[in-house]
Amino acid sequence: MAQNSCMCQEAGVLVFSCSGVADVGEITDRVARKIAKCGQAKMFCLAGIGAHVSVMIESAKAAKKIVAIDGCPVSCAKKTLEHAGFNVIAHNLKNMGFEKGKTKVNEANIEKIASIITGGKVEKNISNSSSCYSS
Repeated sequence: MAQNSCMCQEAGVLVFSCSGVADVGEITDRVARKIAKCGQAKMFCLAGIGAHVSVMIESAKAAKKIVAIDGCPVSCAKKTLEHAGFNVIAHNLKNMGFEKGKTKVNEANIEKIASIITGGKVEKNISNSSSCYSS
């Protein structure tokens, strides 16, 4: 994990997932939703950034941190955000040992990835908050 990438319930953090069609894309979406549900960040629309929707670009500019979660080495989320001019904290499932086409979409993998990205803060919030889901 990159230095200063822990989200640790900091206000103003936006999380974007690649949400691609493969297993790892589905996982990135579910991880971003879990992180948002647990209050670590606000999930935001990558398609709106890619389409240069001005209100979404302006909202994202106000963020303290922009976090991208990509499922594979192509890094579409990271590249889309960088193309729009954002400084991105990037996480890629490939770097965490998950492979496109070979990764089970299950709660264990979602929990593991969310924990890595948040520095373990998701588990703490799950045990202390009814707003976070668990299977």
